[in-house]
Amino acid sequence: MEPSELDAWAEEAAAVVGTRLEPGDVAAVLDLARDAAHGIARPAAPLTTFIAGIAVGRGQPLAEAVAALAAAIDKRSA
Repeated sequence: MEPSELDAWAEEAAAVVGTRLEPGDVAAVLDLARDAAHGIARPAAPLTTFIAGIAVGRGQPLAEAVAALAAAIDKRSA
């Protein structure tokens, strides 16, 4: 899938659930998933991004949730 196709899908998926994405959200979530997959285990990727989504849904900015989870991944994989 080309990056533009992935961005289009992300926008479509966000609209389906009644939300919208901010610039950089897709890259931040994909980077977090990659870090979780490589730093913890592959199955941790969707789980970690789901947890980030819960945090955002409860009002935490995505950048803060990603930073906190990335730090936890770094600590665990060190």
